[in-house]
Amino acid sequence: MGKIVVGVDGSDGSREALRWAFAEAKLRKDALEAVIVWQYPITASLPTFGAMNTPDDFETDARATLLAILADEGITAESPVPVTTLVAEGNPARALLDAADTAELLVVGSRGHGGFAGVLVGSISQQCVHHATCPVVVVHPS
Repeated sequence: MGKIVVGVDGSDGSREALRWAFAEAKLRKDALEAVIVWQYPITASLPTFGAMNTPDDFETDARATLLAILADEGITAESPVPVTTLVAEGNPARALLDAADTAELLVVGSRGHGGFAGVLVGSISQQCVHHATCPVVVVHPS
């Protein structure tokens, strides 16, 4: 049994990627690892009025978001595909590439940035396509 890694961030593209990756894992009889990545914002450490969030708060929120998205898509412990989750901190592309290091396939969504904006900003999907050690599928929202 192999492993398919899918990046999930709640966008339409990542939800489409999750559905595609789940169907592909079912066809291949592979396991699925759903990955969500969070970053501690620089402004969270600046003096502000009110309570400040800790890194644990961001990780907890990310985990809750990932589990809610899986549930929204009908992916549960009873699903026909073994599903694990990974909550990672840091650069999203790097975290996905690390998670996919031993995977047979990496699946990411596309947010539709292209042309000049994509060149200026770069994209997670582009970084994954160029640096992954396994095949990468980029799924566009329907």
